[in-house]
Amino acid sequence: MAATFKERLYRGYAQAMEIVGKPLIDEKSPYQRIQIFDTTLNGRVMTLDGVVQITSRDESAYAEMLTHLPMLEHGKVKSVMIVGGGDLSIAEEALKHRSVKDVVLVDIDGRVVELCKKHFAAVNAKAFKDKRLTVEIADAFEYLSRKECKSRFDLIVGDRPDPIGPGQALFGETFYDRIKRALRPGGIATFQTGVPFYQPSEVTEALAELKRHFPQSGLYLTVVPSYIGGFMALSWAGKGRRLGTPAGIKKAAAAFKRLKLKTDYYTPAIHAAAFALPAWIERLKP
Repeated sequence: MAATFKERLYRGYAQAMEIVGKPLIDEKSPYQRIQIFDTTLNGRVMTLDGVVQITSRDESAYAEMLTHLPMLEHGKVKSVMIVGGGDLSIAEEALKHRSVKDVVLVDIDGRVVELCKKHFAAVNAKAFKDKRLTVEIADAFEYLSRKECKSRFDLIVGDRPDPIGPGQALFGETFYDRIKRALRPGGIATFQTGVPFYQPSEVTEALAELKRHFPQSGLYLTVVPSYIGGFMALSWAGKGRRLGTPAGIKKAAAAFKRLKLKTDYYTPAIHAAAFALPAWIERLKP
């Protein structure tokens, strides 16, 4: 009988994945338990403290929407920071844009980066070889306070964990202040904001914080099957531009065609549809 991984992220609900062969990794870093294994339906999977972080089968629905959507609407992203993102799936997408001069990935757990380089090469091999990428093993909260970060980035992607344990520092007021300080005029930040069906308060609280700290902010959606619960919420905040306007969507579609980006999830039609919120999600807005 095949071994099974069971994720219990939500009280009262769990998902199970059938493991193929022996687990590849099961160890504890100074920060968390790291597990990597192959599955029957979801491809290769990494979990941190028992919670699914990435699967090789559907990572594109997450990484592409956090990067290409804001980058195509912005049009001139040269410098990118990724908060977390140790599997490098987001870095790999950002580096597809020829306009990008540098991508700085800041993850507190160097062991995650090492293991993903070895075991998720199908996802991130090109990123690791790209000279525009800098990987900083550091606390992103602290990193953002550094002098050299002031007005440095056109795009900051918050690939942060859920707001529990050490991850709580990446949700509070000071964190958003530091994000705002690090953005250039016209810059955009995007964030993982949970699965509204099971984490409605995360959406409401994040949007309220963003509204207090940024001139423009909002919400759009993606669907990542391995993140159980249906829609995943991605929030955004900006200094000078609003995402999801008809003009912005039209500009992104033209840029996508011109750049000939290769994607598995993102399309201009998906871009436009991502801003159409079901009524029950609309009601979660503060």
